[in-house]
Amino acid sequence: MTAATHSTLFPQTPDSADAVLEGLDPEQREVATALHGPVCVLAGAGTGKTRAITHRIAYGVRAGILQPSSVLAVTFTNRAAGEMRGRLRQLGAGGVQARTFHSAALRQLQYFWPKVIGGSMPRLVDRKIQLVADAAAACRIRLDRGELRDVTGEIEWSKVTQTVPADYPLAAAKAGREAPRGPAEIAQLYSAYEDLKRDRALIDFEDVLLLTVAVLQDRHDVAEQVRSQYQHFVVDEYQDVSPLQQRLLELWLGDRDNLCVVGDASQTIYSFTGATPDHLLDFRTRHPGATVVKLVRDYRSTPQVVHLANGLLAQAHGRAADHRLELVSQRAPGQEPVYSEYPDEPAEAEGAARRIRELMDAGVRASEIAILFRTNSQSETYEQALADAGVPYQLRGAERFFDRPEVRKAGVALRGAARFGGNDSLLDDVIDLPSQVRAVLSGEGWTTEPPAGSGAVRERWESLAAFVNLAQDFAVARPGATLGDLVAELDERAAAQHAPTVEGVTLASLHSAKGLEWDVVFLVGVAEGMMPITYAKTAEQIEEERRLLYVGVTRARELLHVSWALSRSPGGRPSRRPSRFLDGLRPGSAAAAGTRAAAGGPGGVERGFTSRPGATPRRRQRTPARCRVCGRTLTDAGEMKLMRCEDCPSDMDEGLYERLREWRAVQAQRSGQPAFCVFTDKTLMAIAEAAPDDDGKLARIPGVGMRKLKRYGADVLALCAGQEPEGEEDRD
Repeated sequence: MTAATHSTLFPQTPDSADAVLEGLDPEQREVATALHGPVCVLAGAGTGKTRAITHRIAYGVRAGILQPSSVLAVTFTNRAAGEMRGRLRQLGAGGVQARTFHSAALRQLQYFWPKVIGGSMPRLVDRKIQLVADAAAACRIRLDRGELRDVTGEIEWSKVTQTVPADYPLAAAKAGREAPRGPAEIAQLYSAYEDLKRDRALIDFEDVLLLTVAVLQDRHDVAEQVRSQYQHFVVDEYQDVSPLQQRLLELWLGDRDNLCVVGDASQTIYSFTGATPDHLLDFRTRHPGATVVKLVRDYRSTPQVVHLANGLLAQAHGRAADHRLELVSQRAPGQEPVYSEYPDEPAEAEGAARRIRELMDAGVRASEIAILFRTNSQSETYEQALADAGVPYQLRGAERFFDRPEVRKAGVALRGAARFGGNDSLLDDVIDLPSQVRAVLSGEGWTTEPPAGSGAVRERWESLAAFVNLAQDFAVARPGATLGDLVAELDERAAAQHAPTVEGVTLASLHSAKGLEWDVVFLVGVAEGMMPITYAKTAEQIEEERRLLYVGVTRARELLHVSWALSRSPGGRPSRRPSRFLDGLRPGSAAAAGTRAAAGGPGGVERGFTSRPGATPRRRQRTPARCRVCGRTLTDAGEMKLMRCEDCPSDMDEGLYERLREWRAVQAQRSGQPAFCVFTDKTLMAIAEAAPDDDGKLARIPGVGMRKLKRYGADVLALCAGQEPEGEEDRD
């Protein structure tokens, strides 16, 4: 753990404003002391951005420059907002509002609704997808479960980009949206959804922002009241703001410029929801006098992990790539990333589980290990593999910690003990706080030793053990703390969904892993079709997939495992290949050798070598094989035979291919050899695609060669010409 991104769970509060600045690096200190005017912090992964901005707020408060109640810090998740509040409280800056955009807007809307609109505010809909299903039924449009989810996503995108139903078809076409239904149908469903909400007196989360924007635009008295309350704004993850959130921020600000934004364009991975890095990248244009600070010192990851991350971005294209930050690791050297290829997905999952078991046996805590995948559908295979290996795990994005039944029961028990502890016989012989918690939770099923296995019983025990561990840390940080103090801490954490650490391997999608970090990360399924995902077609979509992999890589502190499977199921056709994003970065891939030799050069770039006098001349490098369809460099031997990517369109003559296969079977039987010794399937496919009409063209097809040309050339050319081959007997 490092000073920039980690601290003890409950650190001591600094005793002065200057003490708040202690331990910050020069750039973080610049952020912390830039308290006036617009400030833009470009912060790479692992560079301590949350540390910098919380110390900025705390320094301003402790120095008497900022009033806590006048500061509004906004971010994108309840967890991040809760973490920010906790850090500010530890720094002696309690009272600062740290909220998500939605919760800040909802609070204001609830306060001003009686004054501006009158009556009770409409109820906030909790399950939008059911309302979309009702809208579809009203329109007599049948949607399956996947389409319901996708249509809901299109409605959300429309609202955050401030697109009304009538304008959806044009806006979707302009944005390159791939909707599950025709644009006209989506617009119809969107309109029906809005009508149902109005009829049932409901609003959704996007309405909260839209209505708050409308109130602030139309009622200057309300806008002035909000602006008099909040005079300083901090926005975290600014690369993820949508046009609607940006408009709300502008209305909060008014004509003032006390704004600090923090972001990294290379971590823009939510554009499908309407997020755009343009506001971050255009900040200097909108605010010409802004202070811009770049944080590039990476305190999270080893130089080996950082080198891979930099190499990924070095190959990126587009506007976000033009503003990429090259990270500089501050950690001691560690292990090189491990790359593994497996025959199928179950084997890949078993391999990951086996390695994790070895790591745990060597002393690595399960909670410091994560398996990250592109889609949630990949989770089940890894859950089974971990269970078979006896490895406890937790699924991120599943039931929230404080919503678990055992956690709720434990909370009630601890609260009761704090209130009536003097009459509880369980607490008669215990004095210190951790012992009290252990005694109370023993009645809820906690034991000193974990139960065997990894099922529901083990999961419940892990939840209770998280409370025990938290109590121990709390007692060390705050000697003399009571059970009531711990209960208050738990209530604060529950409100912020700031869960204590549960001892189990984390399973998470790459999107849900944003903002988190582990000692060891397994990036799985890093193959074409999954990374980038199949439906990423445009250059912009491909680049967002690259950034998503970059986010996954930068979650690892010490060790990174990258793996892929050649087929989905055991015995399946091994047609997959490693992700193109790893080209030139993983050992053995194109440009990897050149990258290693060019020490100190930019990641992923192949450089030439200067000849030395008397040195043995090097063989001239062959021109890299490129796909004749899309132009991508080919590294797979089978693809090089075809001269195209496996998933690029084929113009193969199917009839010719079948005739070649029948002919090959006869030749193999005559020679007593396996069929592939005559020609491989890939070579036959290449011949059927090229349909050569002379020896020269046939010889240029990889896998033919002069020996086979002499033996089989006449037959193959005859088949390509639609004729019957002579056969060896005729030639003899």
